[in-house]
Amino acid sequence: MRILSIVALTVALAGCAGRAPAPVAVVQPTDRYMDCTAILAEVSGNNERVKQLAADKGLKTTQNVAAGVAGLFIPVLWFGMDFQGTADTEIAALQSRQQYLSMMADQKRCAAEPESAPPPARARRVVKPQHAGPSADALPKQ
Repeated sequence: MRILSIVALTVALAGCAGRAPAPVAVVQPTDRYMDCTAILAEVSGNNERVKQLAADKGLKTTQNVAAGVAGLFIPVLWFGMDFQGTADTEIAALQSRQQYLSMMADQKRCAAEPESAPPPARARRVVKPQHAGPSADALPKQ
């Protein structure tokens, strides 16, 4: 009975070790309907997600180090370490998606300036000097 409880505890702790990666698909079914605004919005959202995953990765590394050191005294804590590399897998998938979205934006010419007529030339204003009297420099000082 004692061995069964140890196995159950081990399985329970291993289940808490981290979450399974859920990488985003590079090509999605709705991509063909995306316009430039939607592409740029998704790129922005993906950038925020990458920042969040990088922070999670740092936190998970800290947690693994703490569990590894504490595991020297309480070996059961080693089962709580996360070796799945969830953040790395998801970041790599998001980077691939970003490259695909960049290619789509180039094809749709999202980054190109719209072609329009050049701005009209400004008319130069000619200022004629007026000789109303002597200048302030020519007046005698008192």
